[in-house]
Amino acid sequence: MEKYRETDLRYLKSLANQYPTVAAAATEIINLQAILSLPKGTEHFITDIHGEYDQFQHVIRNGSGAIKRKIEEEFGNAISAGEKKAIATLIYYPEQKLEQVLKTEENMEDWYKVSLYRLIRICKSASSKYTRSKVRKALPKDFAYVIEELLTGRPDVSDQEAYYNEIIRSVIRTGRAPELVIAFCNLIRRLVVDHLHVVGDIFDRGPYPNLIMDTLMQHHSVDIQWGNHDIYWMGAAAGSRPCICNAIRISAKYGNLNLLEDGYGINLVPLARLAMSRYDKDSCTCFKLDYREDEYDVRDAMLDEKMHKAITVIQFKLEGQMIMRHPEFGMDERLLLDKINIEKGTVCVEGKEYPMKDLNFPTIDWEHPYELSSEEEDVMERITQAFLNCEKLQRHVRFLFTQGSLYKVYNGNLLYHGCVPMNEDGTFTRVNVYGKEYSGKALYDVLENYARKGYYAIDPGEKKKGLDIL
Repeated sequence: MEKYRETDLRYLKSLANQYPTVAAAATEIINLQAILSLPKGTEHFITDIHGEYDQFQHVIRNGSGAIKRKIEEEFGNAISAGEKKAIATLIYYPEQKLEQVLKTEENMEDWYKVSLYRLIRICKSASSKYTRSKVRKALPKDFAYVIEELLTGRPDVSDQEAYYNEIIRSVIRTGRAPELVIAFCNLIRRLVVDHLHVVGDIFDRGPYPNLIMDTLMQHHSVDIQWGNHDIYWMGAAAGSRPCICNAIRISAKYGNLNLLEDGYGINLVPLARLAMSRYDKDSCTCFKLDYREDEYDVRDAMLDEKMHKAITVIQFKLEGQMIMRHPEFGMDERLLLDKINIEKGTVCVEGKEYPMKDLNFPTIDWEHPYELSSEEEDVMERITQAFLNCEKLQRHVRFLFTQGSLYKVYNGNLLYHGCVPMNEDGTFTRVNVYGKEYSGKALYDVLENYARKGYYAIDPGEKKKGLDIL
């Protein structure tokens, strides 16, 4: 009981520093109580982006239709469908739309007047659910005063009509109308969607997860629930060799090695040399790429397929080493290299033999199938250092750790990517994590704790545990 009193006292002292008088405390209570009566801000949920930057940008800009609905609510039948579509396009892509209008519109002054009046109406509607303080913080610095006056002014009142209209005319006369239009469009997009939830899988398949991460890092309010594809990129940045292999393998499979080399500046020449020296005569039939013809140079396919095979074999070896280190993971069924009968050309999976489609494994010592060859060890050492020292990747991954988690509760909704282990009767499955069993929320908490240790821990033992969990 005494402990709780001490905690309460510390809490009250902290509050007293922020609100030193009864009047200050009462004012804040009134303010917070009033805020609670406002409608909740619109939340935007997006998931499984998978590197598709163009589609991601469009969905973010139109708020999954939220902006279109706001235009419809504000204007109804007062303007035509074509005009509503034009104003929506302007809000989504103001720079590009202005470029088109300048080429086709004869009277730009009239266009600016009409467009600005419409944008002001939409902006007023979008800002109505927020406090004036929150709206003020969202205003662009260059036009903060002008926009605030236009949003709070009353052109329908005769005393203010001339003042209101003169602001708009002055903006047009001084040549600042294009910038003000763009500022209003950006503000509307920000106000229409108050908060963004990214429910996992930013990386892989598509070519530009790096650009998506750059965009998210500039977003005004975002949280991320880690997906499986995000987790192993986080593990790769932390130095987990199996995760590094998986990141390279998936990039190779989808013809996206340029992401690593150009997007992140990671040198894959050591892997290319290994692939060409050990798989030179190999057709790599089982390692064909799943690329997009319009975005991939097919002249790279032969080398990329060989790199795909080389990194896959290394991944099997490194994963096997980890599985054998941790029998409690219960992943022995994934130990397959030692189940290959190279003379018969078969592999035994869960007690049943299957014919192998590929029997060319020049880097595997069949007496010790999970050991890296000296060449593979050299490749992994070089590539691991490249991942660890990639400043841009590290910046992106730190953002994932800072703004992300395995799950989040927000406005009464539980957000998570993937699944929660359960038994057939609907109860949570108990999972062994380093000698202790966890289930449900406790399992997610301990896994997230180890994921963070894998990246941040100073103690080598705890860091290694975290890397293996990743």
